[in-house]
Amino acid sequence: MVYTLSGVRFPTVPSVYKSNGFSSNGDRRNANVSVFLKKHSLSRKILAEKSSYDSESRPSTVAASGKVLVPGIQSDSSSSSTDQFEFTETAPENSPASTDVDSSTMEHASQIKTENDDVEPSSDLTGSVEELDFASSLQLQEGGKLEESKTLNTSEETIIDESDRIRERGIPPPGLGQKIYEIDPLLTNYRQHLDYRYSQYKKLREAIDKYEGGLEAFSRGYEKMGFTRSATGITYREWAPGAQSAALIGDFNNWDANADIMTRNEFGVWEIFLPNNVDGSPAIPHGSRVKIRMDTSSGVKDSIPAWINYSLQLPDEIPYNGIYYDPPEEERYVFQHPRPKKPKSLRIYESHIGMSSPEPKINSYVNFRDEVLPRIKNLGYNAVQIMAIQEHSYYASFGYHVTNFFAPSSRFGTPDDLKSLIDKAHELGIVVL
Repeated sequence: MVYTLSGVRFPTVPSVYKSNGFSSNGDRRNANVSVFLKKHSLSRKILAEKSSYDSESRPSTVAASGKVLVPGIQSDSSSSSTDQFEFTETAPENSPASTDVDSSTMEHASQIKTENDDVEPSSDLTGSVEELDFASSLQLQEGGKLEESKTLNTSEETIIDESDRIRERGIPPPGLGQKIYEIDPLLTNYRQHLDYRYSQYKKLREAIDKYEGGLEAFSRGYEKMGFTRSATGITYREWAPGAQSAALIGDFNNWDANADIMTRNEFGVWEIFLPNNVDGSPAIPHGSRVKIRMDTSSGVKDSIPAWINYSLQLPDEIPYNGIYYDPPEEERYVFQHPRPKKPKSLRIYESHIGMSSPEPKINSYVNFRDEVLPRIKNLGYNAVQIMAIQEHSYYASFGYHVTNFFAPSSRFGTPDDLKSLIDKAHELGIVVL
């Protein structure tokens, strides 16, 4: 579990360290560190399985040693973009769902969850996601006439309104904490300890409300923590109140712990800003390895940043590597389809990406997008629940031994591959959970 006490950038205390003459305003690239693009096809072995999947070739970032740091799977989302499948309650006997899909495989990999089995699929679940929805209402016009008006609502507007409503939602402050004794009088025997614990919660809650803007804003700490990119450089923040010192290390600075010393604020948040190189390129190249070195009471530790969004286990290596994932604009996947509206009758297909292939291999985001999603649509589902998507080092845990809470599992592909999967689901009118 990762616990944070930061959602905003706090004023930092002056650093007590010097960087031994290192200038952060110059070109940070070192001639000894070579990061370049290379076409590479990677066959990856997981848990010594005999079968492994071969990723399709795409530009990958490689370290000086020649090892691929960001092995990719082709993220072309154009395939199957024009395929349309009708929404049916049950698949006909001669439909592709009954002939192409192995029933035992589908039964093993999925479970149906239905809110109301008696409710037939509503008509707004069929057709294109781009369909417009009109809400009718009666309005009193001048002269006392009732006139029907139609308000246009697109899926995009619905999503934006929902997001704004959540962000603006206020969470009431803590109460006195005494009603619990009315609910369960037996707890009065432990009143002293319970009152103490509740007082500690109130202090922490007051600090969150004062410095973070409330619990809702605090819950979005991922927007500020970890690596954030601006036009002028990269900011990195890590919450480590127990550390006496911290430094950002990686391929970008030859793992020099004296090059990029971080500063700590009063809440235990360590921070550093890395300006762009003189040619305007980012200080940390996309695809390079990074870690945070911390001096703690139990010794010096090198750790993968808690908010890393891509973590990778290289072939023939046991430890995972934290990867700075920030592809150039031209390589980033851009969503093309809005999220569908909430279905009136929810039918969920539960699936594990790695186990979703009928072949004896770990499946990929791209294959799930192109091969599995159309089948899910054709079977009549309107939602897909992706299980155990966060990075986990132990595959046999089924994905529940999470090691990186903000990184989608690299076993199945890159974060952009996952984006293309979600976008394809939206194109098919499928909500992704």
